[in-house]
Formats: sequence, C-alpha cells, structure tokens
Amino acid sequence: MLTLTPVITVSYEVKSAFLLLSVLEFAVGILANAFIFLVNFRDVVRRQPLSNCDLILLSLSFTRLFLHGLLFLDAIQLTHFQRMKDPLSASYQTIIMLWMITNQAGLWLATCLSLLYCVKIVRFSHTFLLRLASWISRNISWMLLSTVLFTSVCTSVCLWDFFSRSHRTVTTMLFMNNNTELNLQMEKLNFFHSFLFCSLGSIPPFLCFQVSSGMLIVSLWQHMRTMRAKIRDSCDPSLEAHIKALKSLVSFLCLYVVSFCAALLSVPLLMLWHNKIGVMVCVGIMAACPTGHAAILISGNAKLRRAVDTILLRVQSSLKVRADHKAGPRTSDVC
Repeated sequence: MLTLTPVITVSYEVKSAFLLLSVLEFAVGILANAFIFLVNFRDVVRRQPLSNCDLILLSLSFTRLFLHGLLFLDAIQLTHFQRMKDPLSASYQTIIMLWMITNQAGLWLATCLSLLYCVKIVRFSHTFLLRLASWISRNISWMLLSTVLFTSVCTSVCLWDFFSRSHRTVTTMLFMNNNTELNLQMEKLNFFHSFLFCSLGSIPPFLCFQVSSGMLIVSLWQHMRTMRAKIRDSCDPSLEAHIKALKSLVSFLCLYVVSFCAALLSVPLLMLWHNKIGVMVCVGIMAACPTGHAAILISGNAKLRRAVDTILLRVQSSLKVRADHKAGPRTSDVC
C-alpha cells in the first residue's frame, strides 16, 4: 500500500519572510524587465529599426514580466492557500502549467540570444559553421517566429496530456472512493508525470544554449590568452572588455542552470516529499534568476546603459532643482 510522506509544517514567521522576499523579487524583477521592454518598445513606437539583439530583448523581457507575475501568484498560493496534505487545487495546477509554458518560451528566447552572441563573437574556420552562422544572423526573426510556433505546439501537447491524465485520474477515483490516501497519491503522481512530460520541451533549447555558451566561453578564453601574450599592459581596454564579457557570460550560464535545476526539483518536493520549505527555496531561486539575468543584460548592453545614465541624470537634475527651490525662499528672507 502506498503511504504519504509526513508533512513538514511551516511556521508563520517563515511564511512571512518568504512572502516578503517574494514581494521584493517581484518588484525588482518587474522594474528591471519593464525597463528593458520600454526602452526597446519606445523605438518600435518611434518606428526606428530594431537590431536583432534588441528584438530578442524586447520579446524576452515581455516573457519575463509574465513569468514574474506567475511566480508571485505561486508564492501567494503556496503560503496562504495550498496545504501539503490536501490535493493540488485547480488554481495552483493552472499556475504551474502556465509557468512551465512561459518558462519554456523564455528558454528558447535566451537560446536565440546566446546563438546571436555566438555568431557575432566566435570566429569560425569550418565552412559549414560559417554558413550556419551567416544563416542565423539573417534569420533571427524567423527563429523568433519558430520559437512561438514550437511553444504553441508544446502548449497544446502539454494541455492535452494534462487534461487526459486528469480525466483518467477522476475515473479511477470514482472506482476507488473508499481509499482517500491512495486517491490523493495517484492524483499527485499523475500531475508529476504531466510535469515531467512537459519538461521534455525544455531539453532542446537547454542543450543549444549549453553548446553556444560553451563555444563563446572557449572563444573568449582563447582570445584573452592571445591578447595576454601580445600585450603586457594589464590595463589594456580591449582586454578588460573581453574579461567583462567572459564574466557576464559565465554568470548568465550559471543563472540559467540554477533556475532550470530549481524548477525540476520544485515539483517532486511539492507532490512527492511534501516539503513546503524546500518548495519555497526553489520558488525564491526561480524568481531571483530572471532578475539577475535582467541586471546582467542591462549592464552588458550599451543602449540600456545609456538609458540608465539618462534616467539618473534627469533624477539628479530634478532633485537639484527642488533643492534650489527650497533654498531660494530662505535666502531671500535672510537678505
């Protein structure tokens, strides 16, 4: 007979701390990704041409906005409504399914961005790789459209699998209505199988991202070694730029891997091991990684850095004007 794992209770203080952390991550993530989206969308409104990189950033930031909203709803549902000993509610299952679809779309867009960086930076010597790089640089728009189509197909397949398994679970539970514990276990296991099935769609972009990122890291490292051999001055600006790019790329790769692993671990923690604290940690990591990714994108993009500098200058000038207005009446009174 199947037995449920003992439920680990969570104190009110832990729930409050997790909810506060979720609010902070939601606010920072929304601000960072909304900034990326608005900077690039402004060019669309002005009918200015967008580069391939800006087009990917526009799509990726829009996806991340929706992703942060789903993760925040997940945190609220987890702390206030979903209990480990109860079956997964329909609303919580819907949030998980929507998150999976959105995250998969984000993975494909991040892979397109990594491929674009790879095409721009890596110097290929093989004829096939040269042609492939040229094709990728010319067909970024079609790659984005293919991402949308592939995500739509995966969404349809996942929804079909999810509802078909739910129907079979309900049918089975009607014949086994006397065994509540076994029914609960079967329902969670069926949803876990649906989650694993839908996660298969994330494997192709994940592998492509690993390959392109690995090629970028190797190419940058070889270029750094060449520059170190030719230039003895450690303060060479070109060398510093390559070191900064390498650090940014490694950070981006680490965030991608950590977020992917936390996503895969969160569902068995929730439905098989009933560890709510572990699920909270995974959800916090999943929300922090897109925020960190947005910060890396802003720091590594010249257009976004200029927009940040412009905003900071305007804020500084407005604060200075307010300070002058406040100091003006006092000076006239003294005179």
